[in-house]
Amino acid sequence: MADITFISGSTLGSAEYVAEHLAEKLEVEGYSSEILHGPVLAELPSEGLWLIVTSTHGAGDLPDNLQPLIDELIEQKPDLSGVRYGAIGIGNREYDLFCGAIDKVNEAMQACGATLLGETLKIDVLEHEIPEDPAENWLAIWQQHLQ
Repeated sequence: MADITFISGSTLGSAEYVAEHLAEKLEVEGYSSEILHGPVLAELPSEGLWLIVTSTHGAGDLPDNLQPLIDELIEQKPDLSGVRYGAIGIGNREYDLFCGAIDKVNEAMQACGATLLGETLKIDVLEHEIPEDPAENWLAIWQQHLQ
């Protein structure tokens, strides 16, 4: 089993790239990882460390490949009290619901008993052309919660 399960929700690929980049950085630090792009609940461990990276599209909407998982969490309310997770949202601050997708993810995860580690990172694509850069800076801080 992987030390960290990465979950990415992406419309155009930016969240996938961020997840893959962070997984590489963590592997250098000795962590193993598994990256799942748009998984369903049955594919995920019911405990351990998750790192969720999602873009937002439309009016704060989840990407199509992540919506089924969040629907499952809301409908089934599985016990995720053994899950600790980090959260990264990618969006555009010009929209009213900036990074609305990661807010929906956090709400669903915490309703199932999961524990958010550290602060949620919200990346504005207008400010950061390469979202991997602020994500990598955030990762250095987030890793301190893994001790």
